[in-house]
Amino acid sequence: MHLFIVVISLLASVLLIGVILLQSPKSGSGLTGGIASLGTVQTLGVRRTGDFLSKTTGVLAGIIMLLCFIAQFTLPNKESERVAPKSILQQSVPAQPAAPLKPAPVAPSLPALPAK
Repeated sequence: MHLFIVVISLLASVLLIGVILLQSPKSGSGLTGGIASLGTVQTLGVRRTGDFLSKTTGVLAGIIMLLCFIAQFTLPNKESERVAPKSILQQSVPAQPAAPLKPAPVAPSLPALPAK
């Protein structure tokens, strides 16, 4: 399942790269600028093509984010241990015999005062 999700996210990433490269930069010489300069009959129109590419970019980015979250939760247990190793505190430490506790030194008692 995890491998399937990773492959789908890679395909979505490649599609996203392609859609971004098709979009026109600020200078207007991209796919939409090329369509406008041809002077042919336009089925979608320049504005609609730009809107479609912008919406497709957002949808593909959302799909990639969702697939990344799902892929994290479908990691097999063995791989998750390799990805996130135990911290130093969680690793087993060889048991050492505890040093015997020494009794605390007793302070000398003061002589009692005579009662009046």
